[in-house]
Amino acid sequence: MKNHQIKAFIQVAESGSIRAAARAMFLSQSALTKSLRELEEDVGAELLMRSYKGIEFTPAGKVVLSHARLALSVLDKAREEVRLIRGGSGARVAVATTPLVAIDALPKVWKAFERLQPDAQLSLSEGFLSSLIPALLEGRLDFAVAIADPADLPYELVFEALTEVTALPAGRRGHPLAHVRTWEGLKDATWVMNFSAGSQSETLVSWLREKGLAVPKKIVNCASPMLMAEMMRRTDMVGFCPEALLNDKTYSAGVQRFRVRPLPPPMAMGLIQLRGVPLSSAAKPLAALFVRHFKSNG
Repeated sequence: MKNHQIKAFIQVAESGSIRAAARAMFLSQSALTKSLRELEEDVGAELLMRSYKGIEFTPAGKVVLSHARLALSVLDKAREEVRLIRGGSGARVAVATTPLVAIDALPKVWKAFERLQPDAQLSLSEGFLSSLIPALLEGRLDFAVAIADPADLPYELVFEALTEVTALPAGRRGHPLAHVRTWEGLKDATWVMNFSAGSQSETLVSWLREKGLAVPKKIVNCASPMLMAEMMRRTDMVGFCPEALLNDKTYSAGVQRFRVRPLPPPMAMGLIQLRGVPLSSAAKPLAALFVRHFKSNG
C-alpha cells in the first residue's frame, strides 16, 4: 500500500463519493480511481462498490478502512514526534474519559500535565465504549480512561485496571419508585442505559439473569452520558449510575439513589490503549499522571 492510495481511499470514505473526494484532493476523477484500483490490486480484494446510494464499502473495504485510518494516524504522530525533537512545539494529545473521571481525577491530572507540557494541545472527549473503541482502533484517540470488562474488549486494545467502580439504580428526586428496595419493584420502570458491549449496563442485566432477579422490561439505549443524566432528572426513567457520581453534589443535583439490594460486584475502570503502539512523548506522561492519581487514591 502506498501513502497516496491510502489517503485517496480514506478521502472517499469521508467525502461519500469519488467525485467529491477528487475535488477535495485536487485530483481528476480518473487519477483518484486509478489509485483506488491499484490499492484493490495490492490487497487482492474489491474494496468499493457503486450503487444507487453512492459508494459503499465491501466487508474487505471496511477492514482496510479501519487499518488505513490507524496507519495514517500513527504516521502523523511520528511526524509530530520528529518535529518536537527538532525544536517544534504544540504536541497534540487526544484523550477520552467517562464523566466519573471528570469529577475528581481529570481536573487534578490536567493541572499537573499543564505544568509538565505547557505547550501541548489537549483534546478531551467523553463517551461510552461504543464510541471509544472505534476511535482508539482508528488512532483518533491516544488513550481512554473508562469503565470496561477487559474480556469484552477487542484484542487490539490493552486494559490497565486503575480502580473499581460500584454502580446502583437512581432516578429523579421525588421519583414514585424511590421507596423500592428490590429489583422486582423496578422491573416495570423505563430504564435509560448504555447497552454497549462490556458496559456497566450490559453487565448489570447479565448479572440479574444469572442471579434469577427481575430484569428491566423496557430499556431506552442511550449513548450519551449527558442525555442519560438529563432524562433521569427530568422524567421517570431509571438509570444505573456509578456511586461516586451520585456522591458528587453537582452531578447529583435533582437525582437520588435507590437503595435496592443486592448490588452487582464493582467493575474495573482503567487505561485503554492500542496494543503494540507506543504512546507519544506527550501522551505518555499524561497517561502516567492518571495512573499515579488512581494508584495513590486507591
